[in-house]
Amino acid sequence: MEGPTSDAVTSALRSRGLIVLEVTPAGASPGRFYKRASGADLTEFTRAFSALLPAGLPLARALSVARDIVPSAMQAPLADVHTRVERGVALSDAFAAHPDVFPASYVGLVRAGERSGNLNESMRRLADALERDQALRSRLLTAAIYPALLALVGGAAILVLLMVVLPRFGALFASSGSALPTSTAVVLAVSAALRAHVVSVSIVVILFMSFSVWLAVADDAAAGRSRLLLSMPLANRLYREALAARAARLIAILLGGGAPFITALDDAAKSLGDPAAQQEILRVRARVREGSSPAAALAEGSLFPPLLARLVAAGEESSQLESFFSKAADLFEERSTRSAARFMAFAEPGLIVAFGLVVGVIALALVQAIYGINVAPTRALR
Repeated sequence: MEGPTSDAVTSALRSRGLIVLEVTPAGASPGRFYKRASGADLTEFTRAFSALLPAGLPLARALSVARDIVPSAMQAPLADVHTRVERGVALSDAFAAHPDVFPASYVGLVRAGERSGNLNESMRRLADALERDQALRSRLLTAAIYPALLALVGGAAILVLLMVVLPRFGALFASSGSALPTSTAVVLAVSAALRAHVVSVSIVVILFMSFSVWLAVADDAAAGRSRLLLSMPLANRLYREALAARAARLIAILLGGGAPFITALDDAAKSLGDPAAQQEILRVRARVREGSSPAAALAEGSLFPPLLARLVAAGEESSQLESFFSKAADLFEERSTRSAARFMAFAEPGLIVAFGLVVGVIALALVQAIYGINVAPTRALR
């Protein structure tokens, strides 16, 4: 549709009885300047904004005050939101203009709060949910940092042994003229091969580190990251429980805000960062639209733990679906925390033992060679 401004196009569409989700100028990408705002920034804004609304401040004034106290990454998009609200645009529509900052579930709950006239409660629910999500992410990240650092330091130490320390012993052994044990010869051969191809080894290490960083943080690596985590034996269960916790939390807050179940599933799918979880929620949505119950649709899938379907079935029986989704989120957050602790319990000693074995083999090879050099003259005298 052609129009002088996005607000004019929105008004024209609404006058035709249509529900406007997003209006974007041709060739533009909404929110493209605001991608640096993190989940923690959004959580901080939501908590501040939810605290200001019950104080009786007008909506535009509450946005202005919240913008002044949040991190700088949020100030540019909030300035645009404030301008739109002052022009009479609904708060949910103003948030929807920046989808890279305010996800679909966020906008959906705000819109539900506007429809019900209880925006204060909707923002409080959002703040609580975002804080829980940030806490879960922080716990999982903390669980992953130590094994990653241990692997990095251990790998670097072994490379230093092979490429710096062993060559010096190799020169010493060569000058002695004694025959080397097989283990020592193998270790020295590996060291020589690494030194001969030091450029190639450096390139491989740099590429591996770059790929690891890209896989961990890049948005376009989400599909590969999801497949990797879901295929790892120890991380599989932890990741599935974390996805179940996040999906259940999103659906619960959307249902609590008054959204219909189909709409809640749709908004939750848009907000989940994992492609596998998005596809699973969309599959459940399609099955529910066909007439299946939510519990039966969830039970047909293999991504989320079976316990989620059983809890949802209990919620259907008691007509407390939102409450049981919330209980499921609490339960899976607790279980994912325990799974992270178990993962740490296996990963740390496993890495320590693996690096210890490598260092032990190198040390044993050196000791055998040194012992052989010292014993050889004694045998010659006999």
